[in-house]
Amino acid sequence: MSEHTNKQFDADLQRIRTELLQMGGLVESMIQDAMEALSSGDMSLIERVREREKDVNRLEVDIDERVTLILARHQPAAIDLRTLLAVTKMLTDMERSGDEADKIATMARRLHEDDRRFIPVIELRHMANNVMTMMRQVMDAFARHDSILAAAVVRSDKEVDKEWKSALRNLITYMIEDPRTISRAIDLLFVARSMERIGDHCKNMAERVIYMVHGADVRHKGVKMAERLVRGEEEPTAEVLPEISSEPSEPK
Repeated sequence: MSEHTNKQFDADLQRIRTELLQMGGLVESMIQDAMEALSSGDMSLIERVREREKDVNRLEVDIDERVTLILARHQPAAIDLRTLLAVTKMLTDMERSGDEADKIATMARRLHEDDRRFIPVIELRHMANNVMTMMRQVMDAFARHDSILAAAVVRSDKEVDKEWKSALRNLITYMIEDPRTISRAIDLLFVARSMERIGDHCKNMAERVIYMVHGADVRHKGVKMAERLVRGEEEPTAEVLPEISSEPSEPK
């Protein structure tokens, strides 16, 4: 690979990394605005979430195209190839997280436009803060190749799952005790469920960061396995990456 080609590859890879981090910042702000709209009823925040979702979708397409081009032109190997493969997986989780934030904004609009005011009082702010912290940390872990921080994000998902189950129990109790809350409680149930799913997407992205750094797939192997691996207590299983070729395959 010539010096010019090396420089172009580095520039292309850096742009992909930068745009993924930008995408993460947008999704985090969408979650924050959607939750603020839920508590305040500020419709301008809901519109801002909608506009940012368009930006997230645009970035997803742009980054995906850039990854395809860099794979075809440069045929990277080792950690560069793992980085690009990780990005392709993280894109999907990031875009779906944006979709969940948009769903929260939609629920916020419904709750505040409805004349019925029998809204169950349930605190979801702590759960939202945990999810936003996970999003911020997984982006930091990606930017710094910090697999220890990524493993911490994987563990954090367990706390979000506990909060989801607690919110579910509380909302069911409200619906049983006061049937007037049923419709609004269901909307809040969808909000809590969206945050739980964002937590799952953050965990998925964190597992891809661990793969990027160590070349080991820790999906479905549990958080303890991930933590041992990033501490160097578990040897990563060697993974043979597919050869990337710009030549079209022969028809069978």
